[in-house]
Formats: sequence, structure tokens, C-alpha cells
Amino acid sequence: MPSSTSATLNTTVAEVTQRIRERSAERRALYERRMADQHKRGVHRGELSCGNLAHGFAACNPQDKDSLKLMNSANLGIISAYNDMLSAHQPFETFPATIKAAASAMGSTAQFAGGVPAMCDGVTQGQPGMELSLFSRDVIAMAAAVGLSHNMFDAALYLGVCDKIIPGLFISAARFGHLPAMFVPAGPMPSGLPNKEKARIRQLYAEGKVGRDALLEAESESYHSPGTCTFYGTANSNQLMMEVMGLHLPGTSFVNPGTEMREALTRYATEQAIRNTEPGGDYRPFYKQIDERAIVNAVVGLLASGGSTNHTMHLIAMAAAAGITLNWDDFTDLSAVTPSLMRVYPNGQADINHFQAAGGMSFLFRELLGAGLLHGDIPTVFGTDLTAYTQEPFLEDGKVVWHEGPEKSLDEAVLSTVANPFAPTGGLTVMKGNLGRGVIKVSAVTEEHRIVEAPVKIFEDQNEMKAAFESGDLDRDVIVVVRFQGPKANGMPELHKLTPYLGVLQDRGYKVALVTDGRMSGASGKVPASIHMSPEALDGGPLAKLRDGDIVRLDANAGTLNAKVDPVTWGQRELAIGNLDHYHVGLGRELFSGFRHLAMRGEEGAGVFGGFEADDLARQEGQIFEEDA
Repeated sequence: MPSSTSATLNTTVAEVTQRIRERSAERRALYERRMADQHKRGVHRGELSCGNLAHGFAACNPQDKDSLKLMNSANLGIISAYNDMLSAHQPFETFPATIKAAASAMGSTAQFAGGVPAMCDGVTQGQPGMELSLFSRDVIAMAAAVGLSHNMFDAALYLGVCDKIIPGLFISAARFGHLPAMFVPAGPMPSGLPNKEKARIRQLYAEGKVGRDALLEAESESYHSPGTCTFYGTANSNQLMMEVMGLHLPGTSFVNPGTEMREALTRYATEQAIRNTEPGGDYRPFYKQIDERAIVNAVVGLLASGGSTNHTMHLIAMAAAAGITLNWDDFTDLSAVTPSLMRVYPNGQADINHFQAAGGMSFLFRELLGAGLLHGDIPTVFGTDLTAYTQEPFLEDGKVVWHEGPEKSLDEAVLSTVANPFAPTGGLTVMKGNLGRGVIKVSAVTEEHRIVEAPVKIFEDQNEMKAAFESGDLDRDVIVVVRFQGPKANGMPELHKLTPYLGVLQDRGYKVALVTDGRMSGASGKVPASIHMSPEALDGGPLAKLRDGDIVRLDANAGTLNAKVDPVTWGQRELAIGNLDHYHVGLGRELFSGFRHLAMRGEEGAGVFGGFEADDLARQEGQIFEEDA
């Protein structure tokens, strides 16, 4: 049985980590120098004029004002993504009061530094608002930066859960890397309608066999209370990755909201954040905690759990914010040695609560550490290295204590071992060929559906596909291509509206696949989908060369994607020009035109900030070159 300490590091994990370290050396060094400089400048409230400081604590109670005047206690900045429309974020309404009370009991203070937007992809799925979703990540990073820019704080608590929110908060935490950072989750809602039944009713609705009332009832029974959606999509992938990077307390990711344990963990997170500050005596800044080892841990955790394909972009952007250059080939190489240990919908029928009950994060840590697949020596917000994360929390007399978690899975259909995995690899790979580069997640795709060779049917708007499906035009072997869906074109929306129709076609016995420069995210399912194709069609990508009826071969096992068109003909083809006007106006989309122009490619993280240190180093090299000339 694997022990709670790390085994010898897997050779591939070590090699990938080392090449990331070498690839990132200059930009990481510049990042660390900048964070060290920010630390030397200190917390500004100690240097503020009386008028400035008075503004900073004018609304505080007398006790907190006295603490802030003395400068020798910690002041925590709370950055929250609370709103009461998102079920996952509604529980955060009460967290600031809990945090402030816990800080006060420690002789410290906490202030609500700022709120950040949090949109729900479940609400905007298939709607125009989804075109703002990916860009909201970078808005969140900027909004959090505005909140922390007052520089009144010794550490930051980040309250967030869902798809773009955690990546955005992480990017901000990295740019304020001189501050200790604690990520505080809210937890998943209790289990509702079984996932298999929900998927069945969605597919029946797509076929016209049940009405909208039946569909709405099923969805309402599935998403039914405060807390994160219980399938294993981007939101729950976020939580797992934060814990694998040591940014959560051990075992806190999947504790349900509204429970005594959840509130106790929030209090403990506050107390631990104070201990991690300079006034608290054990200074643990983000920039000394998160390095290439933590990023590799996040990738391995994502792969072992069958997590969201969105993170093939988010993790690249997150790593870049910390001066680290991650790429898709790193994902592929780590996937080849990372076994699949979880079966949670859409990779199975269980939900995240079943995973928690089967042994949860502590058992997953035990397996991955015992196999040498994680860097166990990284520092964590818990005040230990990662090997302590084989523990899980318990309440004793109202206080949180940690004990070793189970050494055996309590449900091997949901959570398995490295010795007996669900699959020998992580099920995520890069797709390469004359159509560009993309990624595919095959953990939910059965072997007989992983190779598809068929004529393409091209769409430039996901809504066009419904009409084609209903007319019978897709009743055949087909590779559906939805192009002009990249970040520069329309913000790269998720295309889950297509999933039921593609699933029906596959169930009818046809060979079916999807190829797109858009996204499918954590709910990618049984139909093979090569997504995030880069360069995107609007950016001169080869998807713009395709014509209806071209034969394309998608081979998920080999990681190849090619149009079987004569090379001379292919080379002479002009790029199609998409009609994008209807994407750019309405529901605030016109406000994001600058983002669309600035957006980087999917393989570069699809962000709008440029390359952080990489850009600065390039400018420095250019200046040096000019001086030498």
C-alpha cells in the first residue's frame, strides 16, 4: 500500500518539470525579482499619510481601527466572487462575516477588499452571453488587482469556485505574489437527479420525444440547491487543482456548503492565513509557494481525475502569470504516464459527492504521491509540504483536526488505484496535422469511437447545426466542423448545445466527431471532439481552408487530425471569411472588442495580457540588440 510520503519521482514527471524550469528560467527569475521588490516595499498602510490611512479604515469598528493603527497585526484582504444567482457562489454571502470574526479572535483584522464578476456558464450556455465567458477570466484578474491595489493587506483570501473565476483569481494572486494567498472553497451541492437520467432526458428532448416541461423538470432536479454543480466539469476541476497545488487546506474542496464542517474550515482558513503572514510569524508568499513543481502537480491531478479541457488553456495562462511557460506538449507527455483514477460524470455516472464518500482527495493524494507522480515537497498554505494532504478534516468539540484518510477506496467503481486504474493514461492528448493543433479528451470516449474518417459538414454558428440535424442532413457518418469560434472571432464560447445532437447521431450507429476552434470544457462527453484548434480560423488557421464534403481523419489514439485533400490543392485554397458581425453587438459584447483584438491563441492561454515576463524579456533583448548594433 502506498505510504503517505512521496515515492521516488516518476522519470517523466521529473523530465517535464525540468524542461519547464529550463524553458522558463529567464522569465521566472524576472518574476521572482519583481515579487521580492514588492515585498521589500512592504504593506503601504505603514507608510500612508494620516488622511490616506483614515480612508482605509473609516468604516471599521473601533477595535479594528485600533489594530490597523498599530501596524503590528495582520490585515487580510477578502476578494470574493459572491453573487446569489450562481448556486456555487451563493454560499459566499456569509463568509466575510465568518472571516472577520475569526480574524478578530486572533487579534487581527479582515476587510472586504473587492468583489469580482462571476458569470454562470450553465445559464449562458448556447446563448450570446457565453461569448463573454472566457474573457471574464481576465476581467476577474483585473478586478481582483483593483481590490488589492490599495495595498492595505498582509495576505489575501480568495473566495471563488467556478469555471473562469478560479483561474482569474489565481492570475491576480500571482501578480500580487508577495502576499500569502489562501483559496477558500464553498463546496458542491448535495446530489440530485442521477447524471445518467439527466443525460437521457436531454437526448430525448433533442430527438423531440419529450417536451420542454420534462426537460426543465429534470434540469431543476439536477441543479437544485446552493453549491457547485456536482458533475466533474471545470468548476470541480478547479477545486481539485487548487488542493493539489497546496492552495486549499487538506480535504476541503468537496465539503458541502451550509454544514458545520464548512464553516469551521472557513474559520480555520482565516486563522491559517494569518499564521502565514509576516506578522503571523511564518511568512509564506504565493511566489515562493507556486513554482513549476506546483504547476506540474496541477496538470497531473487534472489528468488523473479526467478533468476539464478548459484547463489546457487556463493552466497555461495561470502559469504565465507566475513566470512559467507551460505548453500542450507538457500535457501530452504527462498524460502518457498518469493513470486515470476517477470516474465521475461525464467520465462515469457518479458525481463529486460520491467521489468524496469513496475516499476523496486524501486517497487520491495517497495514490499519486505513492506512485511518485506528484511533487510532495512543495510548500502549502497548511504550513507543511504536500505529503500532509493524505489527511482529511474532522470536527472534534467544534474544532477542526486532521487525521489520515482511508488507505483503501470505499467504492472502486468511482475511485481506483494506480495499480488498477480505469485507464493507463490520463486520456488527454494534443491533436496535430494539416488542420493545426488542438486538444482532445478521450476519457469518456469508448475505443470504437476514437477513430473517425468521414466527410465534413461545416458550420460557422452553432445554431445552424440544429436545423441541419432536424432536417436529417446529418444522418450519416460525419465530422461536424464549427469554425470562427476562437477567442479573436467571438470570445471562444463553449459549444455544449451540440452535444445532445452529436450523441443522438452516434447512438444511431454513425461515425461522428466534432472539430472546432471553440471550446467544449469539462462536460466533454462520449463523442470525440478536437477542440481549441490553433491557429483559429479567423487567425489564418487551416480550418478556414476546409470545404463541405472534404474527407477528414481524426485519430484520437495517434493524436492526428488531417484533411485528406491533395497537398497541391490544399496549398492553393483561399481562406474562407467568416460573417462575424452578429457576434460583436448586444449583451455587452461590443465592450469586449479590444479583448478580441488582443486575444492570444488557445495554446498560449487565450488571454489578453500578453506574455507578462516573456514580453518584457523580449523587449529587453531587443533593446540590447539595438545597443549592440
